[in-house]
Amino acid sequence: MRPAGKGPLDSLYFDYPVFAARAVPEQAGVATRHDVVIAGAGPVGMAAALTLARYGVRSVLLDRKETFNDGSRAICLARPSLQILQRIGAVEPFVAKALGWRHGQSFYRGERIFRLEMPHGDHEKYLPMYNLQQQYIEQYLWDAIARCPLVDARWQSEVTALRRDDDGITLDIATPTGDYALRGRYLLAADGARSPVRGMLGLRLAGENFEGRYVIADVRMRHDFPTERRAFFEPAGNPGGTVLIHKQPDDIWRVDYQLREGESEAEALREDNIRRRVQAILADIGHDGPWELEWWSVYTANTLCLDDYRHGPVFFIGDSAHIVPIFGVRGLNNGLADAHNIGWKLAYVLQGRAAPGLLDSYSPERRGATLDVFANASKSARFMTPPTRGWKLARAAALSLAVKHDFTRPLANPRQMQAFVYPPGPLTLHPERDAAFAGGPTIGSAAPNVRLADGDFLLDRAGDGFTGLLFAGEAGDTRAADLFAALGSLDPGFTGIVASGPALAVYGAEPGSFYLLRPDLHVAARWRKADAAEIRAALATCLGAAT
Repeated sequence: MRPAGKGPLDSLYFDYPVFAARAVPEQAGVATRHDVVIAGAGPVGMAAALTLARYGVRSVLLDRKETFNDGSRAICLARPSLQILQRIGAVEPFVAKALGWRHGQSFYRGERIFRLEMPHGDHEKYLPMYNLQQQYIEQYLWDAIARCPLVDARWQSEVTALRRDDDGITLDIATPTGDYALRGRYLLAADGARSPVRGMLGLRLAGENFEGRYVIADVRMRHDFPTERRAFFEPAGNPGGTVLIHKQPDDIWRVDYQLREGESEAEALREDNIRRRVQAILADIGHDGPWELEWWSVYTANTLCLDDYRHGPVFFIGDSAHIVPIFGVRGLNNGLADAHNIGWKLAYVLQGRAAPGLLDSYSPERRGATLDVFANASKSARFMTPPTRGWKLARAAALSLAVKHDFTRPLANPRQMQAFVYPPGPLTLHPERDAAFAGGPTIGSAAPNVRLADGDFLLDRAGDGFTGLLFAGEAGDTRAADLFAALGSLDPGFTGIVASGPALAVYGAEPGSFYLLRPDLHVAARWRKADAAEIRAALATCLGAAT
């Protein structure tokens, strides 16, 4: 919602572009079967298109709107998402504009009871978190799309029906310039929480709805508090409830506050009530200067997902597949991971670099990530919005004890998202070899991008395909050429890197250790001592998964 007298796109700080509908070949009778069609040009859909383009795969990107999503909505990007943005060639404007942070504070009735410090080593390229409004997220991804000749973006193009067959899928598209049928081998449904594609297939999300309701209010003000996440339990400005505050670029601040039990949502969303409540909250943080109201909305915490993220040639990514509580900034970050996961796998299959069975790994991996999010986010949601009288009593006790005792203070931390560790499977191999390491990233985890002695970063040297890290001592490793050549014969996109120096400690490696990384830079397998035959067999297994 916008203040009275403003239109839905009248922002204090962002100018929304307008994208015209245009004529396309199908309207002239040209029959083409596209490899990949993507429904939804939000951040997740655009990230999927850019992932495919990195591998040379063309896609058609559809959106029924004429511009980006209104309001700031998602505002936090985690370190793994910055690595994905780097992989798809879009990260520079994000780093330039976003506000990085690694700390947070929690307060109870005005007294600080917890300070969050997210892990961050000197070797890391990116900070743990970055705040950036969704308009900019979409703008910067769109700028990368606009430079890419492999993405056919079609705005004001609504999917009205779909039909599956043995050769793929047919979509009926409605546009201001005329309707047409669009053929594709695969469809990525990135069309949001109210996914029309999901509805057309008769699918429903299942899970749990939490009772607590939060108002989101974005305001513009000059305030000198650093970029940290602040959580206030039972503050004077929202008695009995919770408040979250995040700083964003352009002097925009996100204020989330919990509605009281029984409070009318319609009344709470009236502009005069929004202004009154926000003014009281700003007084709590010591801001007595002017401020402007930008946008507001309301949300409830839900843990909902599909039973399967794949239905024949249709793959669900982002909010069309799952809806997670915003506590811990997991929604967009998990959607970007979905897009990157299915993007590289589709590219490998379409280009004949892997067996079609590789696609069967998408839903177990990414739905597993969703269930992991549910397990962690549900703990946060129950503490932030207690669903029962028992939970309310437990929270009150924990908060009151936290004033003087350390042991309950971590409960007041809305847990931040972390990259999911994929369990052993067709793309995460040899757990027995993994167990030989005393430290470093385990199989299935995201590989760290280590700063090297020359100032470069280890994973910046990775290519499009699988990557091999052979760890060497000061004298190097003479086995590298033969081993890398053997792996390159299986995957033409393979990149071999001889790693040394600071990387050995971070990876828990020793001279002769070897890591096999997937194209999404998660660890497929690792060996304390490189075994060339076993490494080659592991890569072959990844490429021929489920054959």
